[in-house]
Amino acid sequence: MQAQEASRLTQEVLIAEDEVQVRIAELGRAISNDYGGQDLLLVAILKGSVVFLADLMRAITIPHQIDFMAVTSYGVGARASSGVVRILMDLAANIEGRNVLIIEDIIDTGQTLHYITRILHERGPKSLRICTLLNKASRREVDIPVDYVGFDIPDSFVFGFGLDVDEFHRNLPYVAVLKPGASAQPMEE
Repeated sequence: MQAQEASRLTQEVLIAEDEVQVRIAELGRAISNDYGGQDLLLVAILKGSVVFLADLMRAITIPHQIDFMAVTSYGVGARASSGVVRILMDLAANIEGRNVLIIEDIIDTGQTLHYITRILHERGPKSLRICTLLNKASRREVDIPVDYVGFDIPDSFVFGFGLDVDEFHRNLPYVAVLKPGASAQPMEE
């Protein structure tokens, strides 16, 4: 049923599962080289980045810790950010004096990440950098320096590999483009 439902919503597979895994391995090597011998805290932005984080943390070969923040600027059914960012869950860890790498699923307008980085900078980290699986630079409204980018993508609504359509289909192992006008409302049997 999952495959049939995802197929109904998919205009095209934008990034295949094997491409995603190859790129995550490359990012893991780069991060491991850049932070070798240093303290590293990965801060995943929930919910979308959890799948990316799970694979990326296995690809990082140096000791590191993880923590989570949950923020929202979308609502169920929304296909664009409202621009109003709310923190739903804050970090448990103290980041003062630490190397912090924000792990994000997708950067679109940059508004949400601009808000998050401003808050985290105020907490005094040694360094604060960003790693995103997907970068939609054509939609950027705020200049956000992104240190590690998995893929630059066009201005399309995408789902899979942690990204949702109305909170569904995060578990797909690839990134797909949503058909125009499609909805994740379950099909009637």
